Amino acid sequence: MANEPQGAPRTPNLDKMSDAEVHTYFEQKLLDIESELAQGAGQEDSVAYAKLLLEQANALLGLNQKAEMWQPAQQALAVFIDNEAWEEAVTACDILYQSEQPAAVTALVHGVWLAIAFPIDPELSLTMLNHIIDEMPANADGAAVAAVTAHYIVSLRANETQYQNLNFATTGLIAYVAKRHSQVDSQDLMDFWMNKLQLKDPAIFLPRMGMVLNAIVKPDEWWFDRDKIREKLPD
Repeated sequence: MANEPQGAPRTPNLDKMSDAEVHTYFEQKLLDIESELAQGAGQEDSVAYAKLLLEQANALLGLNQKAEMWQPAQQALAVFIDNEAWEEAVTACDILYQSEQPAAVTALVHGVWLAIAFPIDPELSLTMLNHIIDEMPANADGAAVAAVTAHYIVSLRANETQYQNLNFATTGLIAYVAKRHSQVDSQDLMDFWMNKLQLKDPAIFLPRMGMVLNAIVKPDEWWFDRDKIREKLPD
């Protein structure tokens, strides 16, 4: 049974629909969105227009047209960045990653960088960091750094409603990464492992997270100027 891509709004429960019904749903959705985009001609630099582009990319993903979804999602990303709509920009990076196109991992890295830099929804930050972990070998120290970074972000940004579930999720994520990295299966081993990899001090592991991202995307492969974006960070 088909499921809807992450981040897509205004959707019925696709799990209760047949594959044919899901396909029809996304076909009609794509037609509706294309009509809305035509009506919004001249507003291509607005966040509202970019959100429609992202819906278009989602519909194309739902139809398994992954190559076709790249252009509208990347166009939306550029508009979101220009308008400092950081959470929407991260969502666009998530959609680009799901496209499985040649630069999908590059898009993921951009989204992770933004998700760490800006105080967006910690659940979305966790999703992006989880993707990074999935892309890494089991023995990669970078996966451990990503897991503790996710846990740290949740501790800083989760509201009272979110905290319990997200803290449980990130604690489990660290345990999962530790198990596959070094066969950690006890609290004593966990403490030893975290101390050995210097995973307890954000002053150490956050810069290392930056190094992980820089190892994946080279300096000349970034789509935006990170120094200029750092100037927009909240105090």
